Amino acid sequence: MFIGHYAVGLIGKKFAPRASLGALIAAPILLDLLWPIFLLLGWERVTIVPNNNPFLRLQFDSYPISHGLIAAIAWATLYASVYFGLTRYLAGTVTIWVGVLSHWILDFVVHQRDLPLLAGGQRLFGLGLWNRPRITIAVEIVMLAAGVWFYVNATKAKDQIGKYALAVLVVVLVGFYAAVIFAPPPSSVKKLASGTLITWLTIAGAWWVDRHREPRES
Repeated sequence: MFIGHYAVGLIGKKFAPRASLGALIAAPILLDLLWPIFLLLGWERVTIVPNNNPFLRLQFDSYPISHGLIAAIAWATLYASVYFGLTRYLAGTVTIWVGVLSHWILDFVVHQRDLPLLAGGQRLFGLGLWNRPRITIAVEIVMLAAGVWFYVNATKAKDQIGKYALAVLVVVLVGFYAAVIFAPPPSSVKKLASGTLITWLTIAGAWWVDRHREPRES
């Protein structure tokens, strides 16, 4: 799952209107923000394999720290706790906790059987929607469209930037998604991890968009 995770963050604005979109989007993509760091540190492993299916070019050999279910719950609790400590905003805290955990649930739908429950666990999980790339793409596009619809209906522009900034962010996300689908696979794991770190910039972009919009309801 790629842009589908961003949809969860956009929808979160409906339930936590005072929370920054940057914080809300960081929640469902948090595990993917951590994953390339752990790859570069050598704590987790992935293998790049040739495959005509763009979603099956990565063989996830080991990633229990970032993508294990127990780890996901721990990351969700840590992020939500820090957020609550800084903001005292309960609706945002709950939305962020659910957002982080949603990552594992959505990955469970699309991944093959490679998602662990915990480090050292032998049972791996995944329903394998990635085996049907056209359906995967359709599902993610619909999810992103729904996320944009929820966000637009939950907020209104404060200025001219607020009218168009969201469209820019969506174009960037769709561009990244197209690169995943149509670009050749990375030549090394180091380049894969380094390139994936660019994802952090989308958090700044979401924050910037939200700075120029405000909740429709006070």
